[in-house]
Amino acid sequence: MEDKTRGYGGQDIVLPDETRRAIAELVNGDARRALNTLEMMADMAEVNDSGKRVLKPELLTEIAGERSARFDNKGDRFYDLISALHKSVRGSAPDAALYWYARIITAGGDPLYVARRCLAIASEDVGNADPRAMQVAIAAWDCFTRVGPAEGERAIAQAIVYLACAPKSNAVYTAFKPRWRMLANVRIMTCRFICVMRRRKLMKEMGYGQEYRYAHDEANAYAAGEVYFPPEIAQTR
Repeated sequence: MEDKTRGYGGQDIVLPDETRRAIAELVNGDARRALNTLEMMADMAEVNDSGKRVLKPELLTEIAGERSARFDNKGDRFYDLISALHKSVRGSAPDAALYWYARIITAGGDPLYVARRCLAIASEDVGNADPRAMQVAIAAWDCFTRVGPAEGERAIAQAIVYLACAPKSNAVYTAFKPRWRMLANVRIMTCRFICVMRRRKLMKEMGYGQEYRYAHDEANAYAAGEVYFPPEIAQTR
């Protein structure tokens, strides 16, 4: 703003702090986008009675549209868009998933929030049907932090497409969730069956490790029939 050779120094252009913060929020760290936005505002700003062009927040809203508005990441609208993205990926609809991702980004949403959601989707909805999905999601997150928004947003889009096209399995999710409910409904059982200190005399006298069959001593390293749940509850699937 003060550079007279390469910037707007000496041109009586005023950039209020409020507008400066709004631009920073809009571009999310992308300096090139910030300069382009600033140039457009300077070209469109009208000269006021004092002979100055004030770059007001309202002008930014006019230029950037929906994206210039603050994206409420705690509001219903935010979660509606995130939910639509998640459901599209879960439903193996990559084009729809990219549409909702673009909606989130153009509304000013944080791409890293989407990256975190992709990682959750990789575990919850893809699971062990394609273990590489989690690696792809992590790589996209890492790419964004290394190259910034312009190229990083595309890396997240790539992860979204991969997740949407990947085979799906929620087996881990459905198997893990009931364990939490089980612990909420029963008292905590004492772990007397398997104990890493079973060789200690006192532990043996107290019953720790009794009748424990070391799997590696069994055929094919599998102790057939061994039960690893506490004796107070039945083995469940």
